[in-house]
Amino acid sequence: MAGIEKVTSSSASECSSQNSVPNGTGHMLSPYSPQHREQPRIDGNIDVDTLPDIGDHFLVRRSDNSWHAAEIIQTRLNEVDGQYEFYVHYEGFNRRLDEWVFLDRFDLNNKIEDPQSKVKDVTNLMTDLSDGTDRKITRNQKRKHDEINHIQKTYAEMDPTTAALEKEHEAITKVKYIDKVQIGKYEIDAWYFSPYPEEYGKQPKLWICEFCLKYMRLEKSYRYHQSQCTWRYPPGREIYRKGTISVFEVDGRDNKIYCQNLCLLAKLFLDHKTLYFDVEPFLFYILTEVNRQGCHLVGYFSKEKESPDGNNVACILTLPPFQRKGYGKFLIAFSYELSKIDGAVGSPEKPLSDLGKLSYRSYWSWVLLEILRDFRGTLSIKDLSQMTSITQSDIISTLQSLNMVKYWKGQHVICVTPKLVEEHLKSAQYKRPVLTVDSHCLRWEPPRKIQKIIKK
Repeated sequence: MAGIEKVTSSSASECSSQNSVPNGTGHMLSPYSPQHREQPRIDGNIDVDTLPDIGDHFLVRRSDNSWHAAEIIQTRLNEVDGQYEFYVHYEGFNRRLDEWVFLDRFDLNNKIEDPQSKVKDVTNLMTDLSDGTDRKITRNQKRKHDEINHIQKTYAEMDPTTAALEKEHEAITKVKYIDKVQIGKYEIDAWYFSPYPEEYGKQPKLWICEFCLKYMRLEKSYRYHQSQCTWRYPPGREIYRKGTISVFEVDGRDNKIYCQNLCLLAKLFLDHKTLYFDVEPFLFYILTEVNRQGCHLVGYFSKEKESPDGNNVACILTLPPFQRKGYGKFLIAFSYELSKIDGAVGSPEKPLSDLGKLSYRSYWSWVLLEILRDFRGTLSIKDLSQMTSITQSDIISTLQSLNMVKYWKGQHVICVTPKLVEEHLKSAQYKRPVLTVDSHCLRWEPPRKIQKIIKK
């Protein structure tokens, strides 16, 4: 019994501290600014003068055993192993691949003195993609290559405003201290920094309840919480159920702590997400898998209740264990089903992540190709927008990527042949999604229509 009491005390203190999460990002981000960044402790058995330093560039062995040029971003002493760890960024790769590595993964004989040389292997990739010659690739080929291989734009390729914002964002979120999270039966590697309160934000691993989304530092606290938590599905109301798939609509104003915890979890897997604590103006659509134990979180998207830019999605995420199973495109399709019922066109908020761009482009392409294959007669860009609730600009960019639109006499004109449509639909990239939304199972009305009924 004494052991149980000790766990109770630990669990209670952790859970209660979460309920006082401050509103606004300023308090949460300041502990991670460079002047407050944690310095590694000195172990007397290690000559720290011989260790690689922050800012140094070395060849580092990645988890797939390939060697790649990397920059050391931060160092720390691992309390469990008693060894120094180094947080490295692999040049030319997306920041979600940044990781903590031990010294044995460095090629210490190959320190890179000229930082420019570290991008040589990336430059070599940018020759012709089909035959390996030195022939320059087209802009369209480069864009596709960058999207597929998650190559980030350099600051020189950005406009000055975007470059300044990107530098500020990178400085704040440079180091990912949380390596893993345990949620339900899944232990998931974190991809990016997330501004959890400092006593949690610098833990190598967090334990998260898959139903109420409370986060804990200790496994024993997590196990005790599991025995006490009565939640089995998200708060809010269920608006879709078909088979084992269920979607809940959650209002950020009515369920503030849940939505804040969801945003903190999502930030571990989204680089440019900025919504953490100001959740009241947003609605959250939570996708779950249902079994006898309850409704298990799969992913979600959020949207502003009133979007001045006409966005139908603010953030969208499928948790890594459920990716490549059709859930991402299901969430995208669901957002457009809501737009259709609302009688509006919509577009996701920019910028999209690299994976988001691929998912949206694939979804838009499939929807448009299906219509173009079955439609008889003349169609305009405006007609397609009204039929799908996809914005005209998104339709034009998608058709351009498919070489199905031309600019003629001041307007974009769709130019397709049945053969071209069929060829695209046969490719794996544009095949029918594994999961589709059954509109007959959707029970939802736009908020403004509900307000009109109340006024009557």
